[in-house]
Amino acid sequence: MKRILVSAAALALTTGAALAQTSTTTTTTRETTTVTTDQQAKIKTYIAKEKPAAVTVPSSVTITTGTVLPEDVELRTFPADVGVTHRYTVVGGRTVLVEPGTRRIIQVID
Repeated sequence: MKRILVSAAALALTTGAALAQTSTTTTTTRETTTVTTDQQAKIKTYIAKEKPAAVTVPSSVTITTGTVLPEDVELRTFPADVGVTHRYTVVGGRTVLVEPGTRRIIQVID
C-alpha cells in the first residue's frame, strides 16, 4: 500500500510540473514593431524634403501607437531608398507610421 501511495504522489508531482510548464510557455504577448534609428533618420529627411500635406483625422481618433486609423485617412508609401515597408501619413506635423494591412499606428515620429 505504501508503494502505491508513493507512486501516486510521484505521478501527481510530475503531472503538476508538466501542467505548470505548459501554461507558462503558452503565454502570448502583443508584438510591437518599430523602425531603426537609421530608418527614422531617412524618414525625417524624406519628409523634410517632400513636405507632404497633413491630413485631418476625426476628433474621436487619438494619434498614438496601437490606434487603428479610419479607412478615409489617406496613407502614403515611402520610396524604396527609405527602406521602410510601412505606410505613413502626416497629422499635425507628426509623421505617423502605419501597418498597411491593419491600418494600426506602429510609431509616431515627431
